[in-house]
Amino acid sequence: MTDFFKKHTLITGTLLLTATGFATRVLGFFYRIFLSRTIGAEGLGIYNMVHPVYGICFALCAGSIQTAISRFVAANTQRSKEIFRTGLVISLSLGLGLAALIIRFSAPLSHYILMEDRCAPLLPFMAVSVPFSAIHACVNGYYYGVKRTKVPAVSQIAEQTVRMAAVFLIADILTEGGRSITVELAVIGHLMGELAACLFSVFCFCLFTPKDSRKPSSPGKEKSLPPLLSSFRQTAVPLMALALPLMGNRLVLNVLSSAEAIWIPSRLSSYGLSSAEALSIYGVLTGMAMPFIMFPSAITNSMAVLLLPTVAEAQADGNEARIARTISMSLRYSLYMGILCIGVFTLFGAELGVGVFQNPTAGIFMQILAWLCPFLYLATTMGSILNGLGKTTTTFLQNTAALVLRLAFVLAGIPRLGIMAYLWGILTSEVVLAILHLISLKKLVVFSWNAAEMILKPALLLIISVGIYYAVFSFWDGFDRLGLFASTALHIGVLCLCYGGLLTVFHLAKRK
Repeated sequence: MTDFFKKHTLITGTLLLTATGFATRVLGFFYRIFLSRTIGAEGLGIYNMVHPVYGICFALCAGSIQTAISRFVAANTQRSKEIFRTGLVISLSLGLGLAALIIRFSAPLSHYILMEDRCAPLLPFMAVSVPFSAIHACVNGYYYGVKRTKVPAVSQIAEQTVRMAAVFLIADILTEGGRSITVELAVIGHLMGELAACLFSVFCFCLFTPKDSRKPSSPGKEKSLPPLLSSFRQTAVPLMALALPLMGNRLVLNVLSSAEAIWIPSRLSSYGLSSAEALSIYGVLTGMAMPFIMFPSAITNSMAVLLLPTVAEAQADGNEARIARTISMSLRYSLYMGILCIGVFTLFGAELGVGVFQNPTAGIFMQILAWLCPFLYLATTMGSILNGLGKTTTTFLQNTAALVLRLAFVLAGIPRLGIMAYLWGILTSEVVLAILHLISLKKLVVFSWNAAEMILKPALLLIISVGIYYAVFSFWDGFDRLGLFASTALHIGVLCLCYGGLLTVFHLAKRK
């Protein structure tokens, strides 16, 4: 069994990241429930309007360099620490510069860009978290590249735990002092979480990271330079050659996403809602409904993180068969999970909205967005494989096309149809994106694809599972006395067990 897990690093790494992803999302749900009941839907809307600025900074100084470190380390393991040091110096320098700019221009950013003056006091807290995020991202990129996921996994738990503890403690102090709780509480929690994750990852890197096994470089021109400077010069150019296109791609995508986040409340106002109503609707969608829809993506996100170095390594070895198997496996399990989520959110969305957030609108949004799940999960994993194959320009263009399509729904649809136009825009854009990714992969690699096996079979098994569920609970339902949320969670668990059990039975029968 131990040899199996050592051999199948993608599976074990995905399982570890998935387990911690689920743990952090469960903690995150309690955190969001607390926030929704302390700062309200409007407060959640304001909080989520600040994130575009942070997202742009992360794209510039952290996310792209993390991906570059991961891919470069996977292909050059003997120089892994040199690559990490170079990436860290560049990332941290950019992060400090961006943080200074945000703090200096927080008022103009809030007034002219975010179009919400109440964001001004929140931006400095988000700015201070940027350098910590940069350090954390570089350490994670290193560990993903060497396929050692324990540190990134545990750092997720540390980040969420410290964030929640800080927010609960501050809220308790404010309540005892008779002071009101504002949106600043949420951004302080974000800062504390990023600081904790940064300190934990640096601590682990300093204590538990083995030395590089690379042989000393041969004498030459670089010998006269200090070792660290020589190492920086040798690794900075190839690292940034990979990171800069990703940085440009992520910057454009984050700018488009930021425009979407900024325009939605203003377009809702054009539809006829007041500013408070528009921010409340936006807060319900982004702070309540979407986190539930994204919850199962802990699996696909974990898989996507490890798919990139795995595919990059296979490509460097010229092992196309391994790439094809990886694509087929990712495709199959993304569809299996996405189809299950359609059933879960369609059947139980209303109960989840009321039971968790005491907000029926959140439940309606979940039921509509349930159909998003298969395409969202497919786009995540297939996009990561394309990046691993070096097709970053392809993923950039396709993601841009999907975001532009969504923005068209925001600008043209919301003033006429309200928030429903945006929901349909999300669905349409993710369908288009998943199809574009699959077409691009099919042109690059010949992989097995069986619609009956990957779509028809899980859909039929879901229908059978729903039938079994209703047959059982029409005669007996001992969960009702536990309360709406606990009862709904157990009902979902029963449906998932039926579906998973049927998939396992059919899989074992096929192997025989």
